[in-house]
Amino acid sequence: MVADGDRPASHKAKSTSRAWLQWQFGFTLVMFAFMYLPVLVLAFFSFNESPFASNWQGFSLRWYISMFNDGRILSALQDSLSVALISVLVSSVLGTLMAVGLARYTFPGKSLYQGISYLPLIIPDIAIAVATLVFLASMAIPLSLWTVVAAHMVFCLAYIAVVVSTRLAGLNPYLEEAALDLGATPRQAFIKVLLPELMPAIISGCLLSFVLSMDDLLISSFTAGGGVNTLPMEIFSRVRTGVKPDVNALSAILIMGSGILAFTSEFIRYQSDQRRLRN
Repeated sequence: MVADGDRPASHKAKSTSRAWLQWQFGFTLVMFAFMYLPVLVLAFFSFNESPFASNWQGFSLRWYISMFNDGRILSALQDSLSVALISVLVSSVLGTLMAVGLARYTFPGKSLYQGISYLPLIIPDIAIAVATLVFLASMAIPLSLWTVVAAHMVFCLAYIAVVVSTRLAGLNPYLEEAALDLGATPRQAFIKVLLPELMPAIISGCLLSFVLSMDDLLISSFTAGGGVNTLPMEIFSRVRTGVKPDVNALSAILIMGSGILAFTSEFIRYQSDQRRLRN
């Protein structure tokens, strides 16, 4: 019989590696449970028959039906969709042009401009909200739906530019030069050669920015004028007096929609990367 001290070093290394993997797996499960268990509980109680969020009385769809018949929620949804769609559409154009300009051209102060352009990714939302409000007040610009759109464009543009820049970094830098050598104009080379290659990244960045815009509360609250009420603002105003089942239903739908869009964004980016590797 072989003693523990006589076991081969490879066997001990395998045991240590197996224990380390088991610890990592257990820690990952705990972290996922910590992040997503509250979401599952919220979705579960959105089907509660009881008007009290924490008292289960049976399965029912009454709160989803009530939510879709609620005029305030439908109005808030309209405001949220208007803000998200307009800000994302404008940011997709400006963000793509900014990413291409930073990647393809050299000009004085490029590094400084690049750093400033990506600041919204690391600055807290509360800082952006306060800074935007102070700027609007100093310029005597009245708060409205359009001020919310302008504020959302700040971070939407940065996210789209980052995603497109990542795609640009993996492209052949001589694609446009080849098109120009074959007789294409700079505009034709951009539209017919570069833009199709960037389109998966643009769509992915737009979906990600749309999710962030739909879910934003702080910036919208600080920059919205009278009569403007987005979905996160409506949810926040309702939970201040207690969490109701209709709020659970609305939150569950928002979470599901955001998850679908985020997954679609990552899937498009993954498919684009795989197609590029095959080519």
